Amino acid sequence: MISLLFAGSQTFFIFYMSEHGLLNFSNKLFSKQNQDNPKGPTMTDTDAIAQLFSLNITPGKHQANDYFSLIRKLIQHRDLNQTHHGPAEWDKAISEVYLLIEDEIRTNPGPAVHRISFGTSGWRGIIGKDFFIQSITVVTLAIIDLYRQITSDSNLREALGVESLAEAQKRGCVLGYDNRFGGALMAERVCALLTTNGFIVHFAGESTTGVLSAALMELKAAFSINLTPSHNPMEYGGFKFNGADAGPAAKIVTDQIGFNVNRILDSATPLALPIPVPTFVKPFDALASWQSLVRRGKRQHHLDYDEIIDRFFETESMVVVIDSVHGASRVHGKGLFLNRHSDRLIPLRNTVDPTFGGIAPEPSSVNMQAVIRTLNERPEQLKLGVIIDPDADRIRFTDGRKEIEMNQFGAAAYHYLHEEKNVKGLVAKSVATSNFANIIAERLGEKVFESRVGFKEFKPVIGQAVVCFEESDGISIIGHTPEKDAYIGLLLAMDMTLTLGMNLGDYIEQLEEEYGRFFPDRAAVAVSAGGDSLREALSLLERYTVGEKIQVGNKMMSIAKVIDIDGRKMILEDGSWFMIRPSGTEPKVRFYVEARTSEGRRDLFNIARRLLAEIGLIDLAVGDGE
Repeated sequence: MISLLFAGSQTFFIFYMSEHGLLNFSNKLFSKQNQDNPKGPTMTDTDAIAQLFSLNITPGKHQANDYFSLIRKLIQHRDLNQTHHGPAEWDKAISEVYLLIEDEIRTNPGPAVHRISFGTSGWRGIIGKDFFIQSITVVTLAIIDLYRQITSDSNLREALGVESLAEAQKRGCVLGYDNRFGGALMAERVCALLTTNGFIVHFAGESTTGVLSAALMELKAAFSINLTPSHNPMEYGGFKFNGADAGPAAKIVTDQIGFNVNRILDSATPLALPIPVPTFVKPFDALASWQSLVRRGKRQHHLDYDEIIDRFFETESMVVVIDSVHGASRVHGKGLFLNRHSDRLIPLRNTVDPTFGGIAPEPSSVNMQAVIRTLNERPEQLKLGVIIDPDADRIRFTDGRKEIEMNQFGAAAYHYLHEEKNVKGLVAKSVATSNFANIIAERLGEKVFESRVGFKEFKPVIGQAVVCFEESDGISIIGHTPEKDAYIGLLLAMDMTLTLGMNLGDYIEQLEEEYGRFFPDRAAVAVSAGGDSLREALSLLERYTVGEKIQVGNKMMSIAKVIDIDGRKMILEDGSWFMIRPSGTEPKVRFYVEARTSEGRRDLFNIARRLLAEIGLIDLAVGDGE
């Protein structure tokens, strides 16, 4: 049985069942017959559910069961075969599987199936298998130890932005989680561990990455912990840690957390059950902190939050559609628009659902279709639609006619702020991002900061760059947080549409007429080596240097520039480019390309594959399977 208890913007899943709850449920499913079928026995919804349970679950053996695979099957059958009982029977079965996952989260003694490792965006793992109470405990203790170690490590002090353990305890931690299953349960354990160890906890409940980063800045807290795996599928949990600067943690910090985790695991010391200190827990309105930061940042980015919202509600010719994909942005939907209502503000997928309806919850062309359909049914002239990932650090746009990914929006936003808002300065982008922004900045007489992949790589230019953005739909602006934030992207897109009096697609087409057209794309391919062996093989590509001729389709073109800060990016004489970058976690290579025509992307992908074949990483005759 599942009860949903709503407390403000927070949703807590409280699960309870008898010792034989699952057995009783399954027995009922097996025994129940469809009494209304005069033609004889057929496979009812109940029978189908019982069969799926019997085929996919071994009672009492959590590690042997892939619960999320079963949930996916139940969702698929629910959506295709609502024959007798409708979705309610299938939803009841999904809830029953979540009971088992909740028990695994509570009781799994560890270790995690996969090694706990902090990367660019923190630690991610499978809920119940990697991400459970005991593993969360180990990681939180590792972070607490981090602050005990700063007394003797000046580099760590500088990276964390605090001088002592006492200072960190007093300033405290901003704590939140996204809509993932078990988020509130695991946040409770993190809160207990922190308060037991003397840390104030500013508790936000369910919230988003950008909002928690803003709260960290506004409260002047020491650090934040956000339990989210960002855009990963429903089976993933995640743990993001930001230091006092409110941006993604530096490598020196994540390396030390990893070292501390391994030391705690190797010690095999029993972990005491923490007793929370209620007086150290400070619940607060995290969105109000975000709003405060945006208003305060107006003098730098020149976006007037309240005026933008006012103009939207006064502009009868504009409609805004926001697809939260059931993620944490749904809890801020009304507050973000100052609790005002209009039938021209249309939310999609803004209900509680940790399964995300069975989809991969990322901003993508496939997931954007509901937004596009909704916009095209509307009579308004100005149309803005967005899709936001579960922790709202990624956003993609559309005007109903044109899908606008960050490669285009980031460049257009930079031009808009520079020319329309008179915000002068450089633009920052990851090396895998479109060169559309490069051309615009060059014509405007400004510099480009081109970084490695990962939003933390923008730290050297935070406060200088007008816009920071990356190809994977993340953006922030001057005067805002050093974290990517879908909400600031939405506010900026609304201001652009209202001020220019045109849709984003039309504005981008104007810019393309002036600065040229760019067609970015990306793909991945499995290769025959990984890790150090892969990096060694890719070093053979260093012979392709500036001035080298290379065949692109039926043309020979010169390499005009090479950027090797993160993989190898080769820019050709016509401004098109391709980039080959190894995966850091698996035997894969990622391709990023940008052509000057839509058809040219295929030729650039072919070059990249040909080069990999030359150094023995793939066999073109076999194909790459991607």
